Amino acid sequence: MKEKFIELTVGNHIVVHGYDDQNKEITEEIIVKKFSKKIVNISRIKSVSETYILTDYIDDRWIYWEYKEDFNEVKKQLL
Repeated sequence: MKEKFIELTVGNHIVVHGYDDQNKEITEEIIVKKFSKKIVNISRIKSVSETYILTDYIDDRWIYWEYKEDFNEVKKQLL
């Protein structure tokens, strides 16, 4: 089966490193100077909101990417 990708313009992001002993997410917020293009493998996408796209990341982490595209356009490409 051929892998499918989506092109997004992403900016700031939040990396989830896991959970503490209180079951609270351990996060790291990354602030960037400008948005940039990224090709994302659709199989890595866990969810999409109007602000963030959640994907899996290295070492069993998750990452919330802020994206610039219109939510309905992204939704249309994914369905």
